[in-house]
Amino acid sequence: MTDRLYLMPIGPAASPQSEEGDSVRLAGGLVYAHRFAAIVRREGRVIERHRFTPETASDTFARLPEALASEAETQWFALRTAHPPFQLGGRTIRLDQPQVAGILNVTPDSMSDGGKFLDRPEDGAAHAGAMVEAGAALIDIGGESTRPGASAVWEGDEIERVVPATRYCAQMGAAISIDTRRAAVMEAALDAGAHMVNDVSALRHDPRGAEIVAAFGCPVVLMHAPGSGEDLHADGYYDSVVFDVFDWLAERRDAAIAAGVARERIVLDPGIGFGKTLSDNLALLNALPLFHSLGQPLMVGASRKRMIGALSNEAAAHQRLGGSLALAVGAMDAGVQLLRVHDVAETVQARNVWRGLRDAALTDFFALPD
Repeated sequence: MTDRLYLMPIGPAASPQSEEGDSVRLAGGLVYAHRFAAIVRREGRVIERHRFTPETASDTFARLPEALASEAETQWFALRTAHPPFQLGGRTIRLDQPQVAGILNVTPDSMSDGGKFLDRPEDGAAHAGAMVEAGAALIDIGGESTRPGASAVWEGDEIERVVPATRYCAQMGAAISIDTRRAAVMEAALDAGAHMVNDVSALRHDPRGAEIVAAFGCPVVLMHAPGSGEDLHADGYYDSVVFDVFDWLAERRDAAIAAGVARERIVLDPGIGFGKTLSDNLALLNALPLFHSLGQPLMVGASRKRMIGALSNEAAAHQRLGGSLALAVGAMDAGVQLLRVHDVAETVQARNVWRGLRDAALTDFFALPD
């Protein structure tokens, strides 16, 4: 049997000085943590849990078996790794603070826009421009609905949807990610001016996907989804959803690197809402700090998801702004770097206020008088 180890931040700190320096900066961002847990799992069950602080980390790791101690050191380094910015065309996307990715769906059956951006490209361009003006760091263009029960799309149709949107976004100087799981669509969009790939299948759906990403040298988002075929929501069964998703993302990260994708270009996404129950989604959102132990920037897309309706009297998608903002702020508190959202202006405003609070927390009002 093989034991697995997970390093989980469990105690946030307002600032380093609030803990007299005994804290770490998660992923080089604006969130600090003071208390951590080293969790050991065997055959799907947690068998040990060791709490520690940065000052006691070395002693805690020394008490672990050699293989786990080595893994603990690896994850401890990953937790504190500051990620370099992405250069997406003429735009620099810093990863030392939360950034907002605005969603542009060019599908006939989008839950949020009813297909109007597909039928009226002038409206799509205006919407993309408004999101950039409101502070979106990048525009995420999708030509296939991935909601439960949605029909698969032929790649030719998907290309016809996303390439015009990519071109008008490129003309306005936007940073662009292409939300697709098909290599031909990735290639067409990247040729048309996209800068990044967001693959909800984590490069599993199309064998050429990793080859395309590696050849273009572009950043890629690897998202967790349990389904291995057309239905990404299938087979959502977990021993422990948090640890299972963590292990799965680690495997997909390593597979992408083995296929030639540069590690510093990989972003990971736990896949909120994909093959997961309400309790699964809540568990993942509460455990987001754990995923920094994988050593990659994180993206979270929880905007207008069904879980918000489930927690608010089945509110319709267009009535989920409050819940979307609550989840976005929760992700920021966890140190997540990229927030994929529908409501850009409101999320950017929430991010700016959050940033002000984080900056103010660094004021040394904890200091003792001289």
